[in-house]
Amino acid sequence: MTHGRRQVSRRGVLAASAAIGGGALLPAGQAVAQPGDLVTVTPGDARYPDLVRGWNQRYVGRPDAVHVPRSTAQVAAAVRQAVRSGKRFTVRSGGHCWEDFVFSPDVRAVIDMSAMRDVDFDASMNAFMVQPGAQLLDVYERLYRTWGVTVPAGMCFQVGAGGHVSGGGWGLLCRRLGLVVDHLYAVEVVVVNADGTVRTVVATREDNDPNRDLWWAHTGGGGGNFGVVTRYWFRSPGASGTDPARLLPAPPPEVLVSAVSWKWSDLDERSFTRLVRNYADWHVRHAAPDDPATAVCSLLSLNHVSNGAVGLITHVDASVPGAARLHDEFLAAVGEGVTAAHGPVTTRMGELAAMPDLVVPRRLPWLQAARYLGTANPTTNDPTQKSDFKSAYMKAGFPQRQLAALYRHLTRTDIGNPTGSVMLSSFAGQVSAVAQDATASAHRDAAYKLAWMIWWDDPDDEKDCVRWLREFYADMYADTGGVPVPGAVTDGCYVNYPDADLGSAEFNRSGTPWHDLYYKGNYRRLQRIKQAYDPGNVFRHRQSVRLPGS
Repeated sequence: MTHGRRQVSRRGVLAASAAIGGGALLPAGQAVAQPGDLVTVTPGDARYPDLVRGWNQRYVGRPDAVHVPRSTAQVAAAVRQAVRSGKRFTVRSGGHCWEDFVFSPDVRAVIDMSAMRDVDFDASMNAFMVQPGAQLLDVYERLYRTWGVTVPAGMCFQVGAGGHVSGGGWGLLCRRLGLVVDHLYAVEVVVVNADGTVRTVVATREDNDPNRDLWWAHTGGGGGNFGVVTRYWFRSPGASGTDPARLLPAPPPEVLVSAVSWKWSDLDERSFTRLVRNYADWHVRHAAPDDPATAVCSLLSLNHVSNGAVGLITHVDASVPGAARLHDEFLAAVGEGVTAAHGPVTTRMGELAAMPDLVVPRRLPWLQAARYLGTANPTTNDPTQKSDFKSAYMKAGFPQRQLAALYRHLTRTDIGNPTGSVMLSSFAGQVSAVAQDATASAHRDAAYKLAWMIWWDDPDDEKDCVRWLREFYADMYADTGGVPVPGAVTDGCYVNYPDADLGSAEFNRSGTPWHDLYYKGNYRRLQRIKQAYDPGNVFRHRQSVRLPGS
């Protein structure tokens, strides 16, 4: 094993650099990885500060070591070392976890999967293989440029496949193609037995696979719960033959994309309420899997009044008959009865940048649109941004009391942070064609979902930002104990938008535990799978699946 800090001479560094192709000299004291070595970075290594943080700069770890494996065997070696030492360890793929589940103070080792990022067709499995460190835009580029296919995964380009897929994976093609896990054929996972021995398991969705439950757990059971994912394989259910181009869906060759906004100065409470109600009710009306409007997917960013505007991004499969009409009808339905006129998006919307050029719908090749929307995120590359988030699924339109809460908190004057927002996004369609227990992703009846978000960089602002978010969320769901308890209107929370407050009696007074908000009736099965594949609870964090009885 190569560690990130050891004594080497300058001559040794020169020799090692020449041996690997004459690269630039490394700082004195930094290790040179040899072929076959498991790269391990420790606090004395210049790389360490970059490897102990993810996307949310609110959480920075202080582990003794960060392992960067490049193969399944190296992952197994890193897990084995951590288990033998008794050190608490966690796993990072893309680094986009919104909570401290990876970089918490008690973590002594991190397994960083970012070097395992291959995307290829695996003829032996007759499926597409994606490693967990692959970022989503790289997955789309490779699948589409080479084979003309895709998976309906997320929008942000830097998200790693590892955590995204295991949590269920929402994306802009979900209403047309379902969730990414609806196309998951198999998963390779490094697990730890009760006696501490480490093994690698391949689990498929085949009915006769003895490890099928482990596959099922990774169709929405969340990351960091059962083992370390080292490979995913994708092949759509019902796909036949060996031609790779026919084993996953093709994305639309072109899409219509638009972005419009309504100025807060033009929105009174009545118009704001009408706009939000229209958006929600449209999704409830068009939730069926066979509705022609499954071609439409959208994001409505309800920004704090200090932002200046409320924005709407619309994404339509341009290959369907009447695509332009579907777009215009959707925009008209959202704006019906709203006295304010819409114009270009000239302000940031949540995590997305301004998009004034999309005020008129543009017809773009699908991959170009995916790149445009996926990289239009100024927070992704900002090394100072700290943030907090919450989520909810909705089955029905907003009750009047919730609409009033949205307006009240978005127009509060005791906070002036223009990044504060609630993002409403499309759901249902083909997502609803799958039974709630067919995968671990249980929210199949939801029509749309919500994400609360706020950013800050000054540490002095954290208290006010977090307080605003908590008070907003508590007021929104005051009738159900401060959280969106599954029922006729609300349907719980999205595990890929984790919220540690859900596990606190101070903020969750509903009597419904956090795991039922994330997993609903699927949690008991996830616990049984946890017992079978992680009986020692080696893989854990604040909201990891618990062993039965705990």
